Amino acid sequence: MMSRTHSFGGALVATALLSFVSPHAGARDGAIPAKWQAGTNYTQLEAPQPTAAPKGKVEVLEVFWYGCGHCFALDPALESWSAGKPDYVEFTRLPVIWGPAHAQHAKLYYTLRALKRDDLHAKVFSAIHEAGQMLAAQDEVAAREMQRKFVVAHGVTAKDFDAAYDSMTVATQLRRAENLTRAYQVASVPLIIVNGKYSTGVSQAGGTPQLLNLINDLAASEKGR
Repeated sequence: MMSRTHSFGGALVATALLSFVSPHAGARDGAIPAKWQAGTNYTQLEAPQPTAAPKGKVEVLEVFWYGCGHCFALDPALESWSAGKPDYVEFTRLPVIWGPAHAQHAKLYYTLRALKRDDLHAKVFSAIHEAGQMLAAQDEVAAREMQRKFVVAHGVTAKDFDAAYDSMTVATQLRRAENLTRAYQVASVPLIIVNGKYSTGVSQAGGTPQLLNLINDLAASEKGR
């Protein structure tokens, strides 16, 4: 897990043992299975936050940073889990904003969303952790140029990149990400928050397969309420 005091780091991709994960097994009637212990496997937040999930959906939120090696390692498992998640689960991501580099990466994330190029999410991780392209810099102009060059190399025009990058939509999402980073008191990433009420992570859950099962169980408990 990467805390806000850590800097950029590399990591190898960890392969999740998804065969052990059943999206439909776990909590029933609002109960969290006894195998998961509050304070050990997950934290019940003192100040729950409202979610952006549609009515009838349970939000599963991943708080991440592109520069975090642990986030890079977890991403393939989360993508696979998301492809088979229960229909009532609304999976979304929140780029953490602790400082300038995080804000630059957050802006890239929301720019890709505005461009409808979610397919480049994993490629950003790969560029940073495998190709050594940090896609962030001390100078904001330099960071923008790096990100523009990366996106253009993947088929987006410079004009479309600039329009999305400078859009009010991206600016609004950045403010929301900054506010939620504070509201959730995010101290480390990757962090999973279920329905604005519970937080957990790989170490807390006991491993990647356990985390995915715990996410399912916490979401099922919220669905049953």
